[in-house]
Amino acid sequence: MAKQTYLIYFLLFLFLTISSAHEIGGLYRHGHGNRKLFVFGDSYADTGNCPKSFAGSWKEPYGITFPGRPDGRFSDGRVLTDYIASFLGIPSPLPYKGLKSGKKLLQFGINFAYGGTGVFNTLAKEPNMTTQINFFQQLLEEKVYTKHDLNSSIALVSLGGNDYATFMATNGSLQGFPTFTETVINQLALNLKRILGLGVKRIAVTAMEPLGCLPVATASNSYRNCSESENSLTDFHNQMLQQTVKKLNNGSGDQVFVIIDLHTAFLSALNLQQNQTGISKFENPLKPCCVGVDRGYSCGNVDRSGAKKYTVCDKPQLSFFWDMIHPSNQGWFAIYSALQSSLHLQLY
Repeated sequence: MAKQTYLIYFLLFLFLTISSAHEIGGLYRHGHGNRKLFVFGDSYADTGNCPKSFAGSWKEPYGITFPGRPDGRFSDGRVLTDYIASFLGIPSPLPYKGLKSGKKLLQFGINFAYGGTGVFNTLAKEPNMTTQINFFQQLLEEKVYTKHDLNSSIALVSLGGNDYATFMATNGSLQGFPTFTETVINQLALNLKRILGLGVKRIAVTAMEPLGCLPVATASNSYRNCSESENSLTDFHNQMLQQTVKKLNNGSGDQVFVIIDLHTAFLSALNLQQNQTGISKFENPLKPCCVGVDRGYSCGNVDRSGAKKYTVCDKPQLSFFWDMIHPSNQGWFAIYSALQSSLHLQLY
């Protein structure tokens, strides 16, 4: 019963959520003016594609740290895409939906990621990874980009968590999880090969973050310890991902595909040892800054009268997590800092 309650709350929060240059550190210092970043994925990568009509990322207090207002990012500030782009020496690529508003800042690539989506269809009614790649292919067919444009291109792929959330909501248990994970990884592999076939020269896919350390999983123990059972699921996914990426590289004859190890970076930034927090620069690493006043509400929710049904911590910069699922601006910066040395080898 407790497991079912957790799953229901997890999905409730997830889909209600969808309803300071110095921090960037190396901004543009690695600059290659002709580099392009094409982003496919979910809320960890989305910089404004989800519709304003229901996405929590367009409501206060999201965006209070950067850019100072809600702008579609699922954080108080920057997300993974922003830090990867800054490492490459370019601004974050324009969200795909921005093309419809007449903006033409395409020289840095495009972000096709939509919060709540997955490799397959999820409970969010936004484009899954296959459809996101379709958008990209259509632009190539329209000659928006040429083969020359893609010579120094990189794809960032951040997906998976919402597929598993949907699986658990649909099945009510973890029975059949290993088989489903294999299905997810196999489809992901097909998608990665398709992106390569479209001309992208380097494809970086994220390892799964430790799901058992997300606040939605640690709330039941007052944000003290990660869930070992949830993290074991993450480990299984990541092991399969590593094996698959190795096979893909063997088939391509080059190290075209790389894994951005969010799992290790999360644990390093949180300073976790055996699922328990050690000494960290964050006040309570597993506790989110912005939370609903009770389980019926989440960060950004208001009632019919417009009254806030959430609370926000006094110092977001001291919180690793912004809400029950997403890192804060400072949390993503800590993750990026942990990744930075490996990115030099992977993306150049």
